[in-house]
Amino acid sequence: MEKIFYIKNMVCDRCIKVLTNELKDKRIEVLQVKLGELRVNIDDEKEFYTLQEIVESNGFSIIDDENFKMAEQIKLFLISLLNNLPLSNDKVSEILAKEMNQEYSKISKLFSYSEKITIEKYFIKLKIEKAKELIQNKEYNFTGISQLLNYSNLTHLSNQFKTETGMSLTEYKALDNNFRNPLDRII
Repeated sequence: MEKIFYIKNMVCDRCIKVLTNELKDKRIEVLQVKLGELRVNIDDEKEFYTLQEIVESNGFSIIDDENFKMAEQIKLFLISLLNNLPLSNDKVSEILAKEMNQEYSKISKLFSYSEKITIEKYFIKLKIEKAKELIQNKEYNFTGISQLLNYSNLTHLSNQFKTETGMSLTEYKALDNNFRNPLDRII
């Protein structure tokens, strides 16, 4: 029987690959896997428990609650925005409201309740992680990075970076071992 499961913390293509391979190794028929969603053909409780064990052993979890499903969709959408640089000049609140087909105030309350952080603060954390990635790639200077991430100016990026990481952009760039937080661990 075809079933759809919503999965928390699936944030990249490697997540998809890991789940797909492990489920197939256990002979669970995988119909489709995309970020945050898993469609499989399972026939009994034993297969469900195997699926659940695989999901949880890889740091994911199955989401049952509708509010938590929407919060996870919001997170995945925000992550996807950062995979398509440069960021739009449109307000994130407007983009999200349109994407989720709901009023932003409702989305914001739901997200804050589910994740214990506001959408704005979460998106800032994502943008700082993206800035770290761009610094490590050495393809752009700091001004270019601030423009790609739609900061009004370099000072704005610098201040948020310092607040989030405790160090300046230059200090981070000078580190021998740059550190980044996995996107599924942000919050």
